[in-house]
Amino acid sequence: MDGGIQPLPKALYERAKKDGVIRIFLEFSGGSDQGYLEVDLDHQQGVEPKDGSLAHDIESWAEDVYDYSGAGDGNPYGDNVTYDLKNNKVSTEEWFMRRVEGDTNIEKLLVVDEDGDGDEE
Repeated sequence: MDGGIQPLPKALYERAKKDGVIRIFLEFSGGSDQGYLEVDLDHQQGVEPKDGSLAHDIESWAEDVYDYSGAGDGNPYGDNVTYDLKNNKVSTEEWFMRRVEGDTNIEKLLVVDEDGDGDEE
């Protein structure tokens, strides 16, 4: 993540605390010239999530402050940012996937005609 961890605006922090949110997860992903963001909220046990407007507002804020283009070579990658409101900590982690070649299997080519009869070539 190029710009590092961005501070959480006080208004969003206070709304989240009031709504019983203990962690905010920002899950960025990309790899094919387009970036995506998913916001997930972890609530205190026994607290029901509200209408979703908080998650929407956090998503709008995060898209503005985090520069995440998603550009890449086609291999999926991402960054996760966790705002832990219970312990007053923020953490980040990166992930990526890469192509790994497996075993190669070579067999004789079988050609079938319309009747389903086959011949080896």
